[in-house]
Amino acid sequence: MFFKLSVLLILLSCHGILPCLQAADISLGKGIPVEVETIYNRGLAYLSQAQQPDGSWRGPNENGVTGLCLLAFLSSGEDPNFGRYRHNVRAGVRAILRSQDTETGYFPGSMYHHAFAMLALAEAYGALDESTLWDGDPNGRLDITLAESLQAAIRLTAVAQRNNSQGGWRYMPESEDADTSVTGGVLMALLACKNAGLRVPEPTIAKAISYLERSTQESGYVAYIGTGGSGQSVARSAIVTLVLNISQRFESEALANARNHIVKRLDHVESAHPAYYRYYMAQALFQADADSWETWNGQVIRELISMQKADGQFNGSYGPEYCTAMALLTVALNYRYLPIYERN
Repeated sequence: MFFKLSVLLILLSCHGILPCLQAADISLGKGIPVEVETIYNRGLAYLSQAQQPDGSWRGPNENGVTGLCLLAFLSSGEDPNFGRYRHNVRAGVRAILRSQDTETGYFPGSMYHHAFAMLALAEAYGALDESTLWDGDPNGRLDITLAESLQAAIRLTAVAQRNNSQGGWRYMPESEDADTSVTGGVLMALLACKNAGLRVPEPTIAKAISYLERSTQESGYVAYIGTGGSGQSVARSAIVTLVLNISQRFESEALANARNHIVKRLDHVESAHPAYYRYYMAQALFQADADSWETWNGQVIRELISMQKADGQFNGSYGPEYCTAMALLTVALNYRYLPIYERN
């Protein structure tokens, strides 16, 4: 229901056949670089065998990692109901649903985990046949739909923001301060829920956007906590660029400033959190500047294919499951199957 049929047909006609194409062809959906196919096929093969017996990745309450791995499978365009990885998708969705606090709607163990779990379920909603979701599960069926689970998660998110003096979110639902990294992740999840047709309070979105705009300086630097500070983070500027584009705040000065900040830094090398940086940079450039994305996309494809291990995994901080999912999602814009990846 979400796919743009014309783009889907073009991609299917070229899938796995054409050699690496010029960047302009990629942006028009005329083909997928063979390097991307290689990265993705190897990566999904690794993630499929790394999945835990309970359907999670990395174990209970690692809902953010499970959500990211689930998004990696959904992003490839393979049918989640009949494709070769359908069992991985179903098991991942079930793991997230089982972990949810039935009283509060929270996906533990932090608001990062909560956000990526929400984002994954929102992208699965409408694409996954829920009538067969629990078939074959030895633990039995939960009496909850994806829509009900997501509405509970949205309510928890809105309550957490009301208790926050800055209008954003930080690590825990009870946090009284906010940071731009967590806030950006939570806001993307809410926007995905809204895009899927779920009820998301507009004041919640507006307050979070206002916080991110206040945190963005004229230089395009985005403060981590509060609205001041020094230094720069290309990743945080990418987050602001992404969410302001997805929320269609095209006239925002903060968007223009953050976009200019990242477009001038296509050769940036991130040392602190490279997987996280690449994940947000890919989406931000894709939404904000097609030409810059084409240039950066080619660079990052070459970088990632040189980093991937023989068994398909990527290594780095927070483990191979997280790093592999983030690497796949970095190049997933070449497929553009997820609704949240459609260019505004």
